Amino acid sequence: MPTELPLSGITVISCEQAVAAPFASRQLADLGARVIKIERPGTGDFARGYDTTVNGMSSHFVWINRNKESLSLDLKQTQGKAILKDLVAEADVFIQNFAPGAAERLGFGAEELRGINDRLIYASISGYGLSGPYKDAKAYDALVQAEAGLVSVTGTEDHPAKTGISTADISAGMYTYSGILTALFNRERTGEGTTLQISLFDSLVEWMGYPLYFTKGGGTRPTRAGTSHAAIAPYGAFTCGDGTQIMLAIQNEREWKSFASRVLDRPDMVTDERFDRAAHRYAHRDELQTIIEAVFADLTGVQADELLETASVAHSRQRDMTEIADHPQLVERDRWQEVGSPVGPIQMLVPPVEMSGVKPRMDPIPGVGEHSADILGGLGFSPEKIAELQSEGVI
Repeated sequence: MPTELPLSGITVISCEQAVAAPFASRQLADLGARVIKIERPGTGDFARGYDTTVNGMSSHFVWINRNKESLSLDLKQTQGKAILKDLVAEADVFIQNFAPGAAERLGFGAEELRGINDRLIYASISGYGLSGPYKDAKAYDALVQAEAGLVSVTGTEDHPAKTGISTADISAGMYTYSGILTALFNRERTGEGTTLQISLFDSLVEWMGYPLYFTKGGGTRPTRAGTSHAAIAPYGAFTCGDGTQIMLAIQNEREWKSFASRVLDRPDMVTDERFDRAAHRYAHRDELQTIIEAVFADLTGVQADELLETASVAHSRQRDMTEIADHPQLVERDRWQEVGSPVGPIQMLVPPVEMSGVKPRMDPIPGVGEHSADILGGLGFSPEKIAELQSEGVI
């Protein structure tokens, strides 16, 4: 049985802020990597100030910064640059999501850092990539969602919408994480590091696969249908008499027959030409919607759940965020664990991948520069020199 985390012994230096890079590095940290987070002296990662809802800390920051060490460092000062390069010389991975061209101007481009350490895996996250007409464009998450077409297929026909989470950032973070793991595996075989380039735009466009190929092949985009589907019915949320919303997604004839006969108590609908096959049900979806709504209006959420379970019809509850924290699937499996932070213990979800014999790493969320003295001490700096660097604003 494994006794240590899979990435124990791997050191990651991350010049990160906001979401994409911190999301990638946190997952490496969850697996045991030592992640040294480089932050601006004083204010730190600007995501620390997004809100104050988690005991005074930002919900964004809490989510993606556990298990890390924070080194506050002014990278515009000569001594700050030298310290970063000393760290990189002994590191395995370097991550940065500076503004376009900023890493190179500071002296931290891929060629320069990999010249210091040829085994280094250098991961650069940008908005739109390093070339092309959009390479210098601002790339906040909502802007990329719009540019990549996600907004065009989300919401309703009258009201297109962005997603309620940072989808562009998360997609780029996931590809950065998986790219780094692949590069580490490849380095085991070749002994060589590599340079990775990931953009929010490319990552999110990849996730647009179905609507993109649907449109490219058919000439028209899928209909924006809210919680409904652009080609399947019944599909979407239906409200019960007590206000509970039940999500249906009936996608095969077996479930349709059971739903019509046992839930709607309308076996005649199985052979009704308006509803006897998927294409017909979609064509008459408004009529079908009215029939289902009338039945569900007489049921409570519990009754609807029981009826659908008995009929073996796939369904779920449409829940809001106030319900998710106490979701029985999380509570019964102990998916919440306590993590330390500068404002005291915080409940956090354990990593979603369970590995046999490996206990999830759930170490604290750091304060700005909390580990600066220890990290610099590890580089051989004396307490007096560390105090001098602090007085000069380098750390």
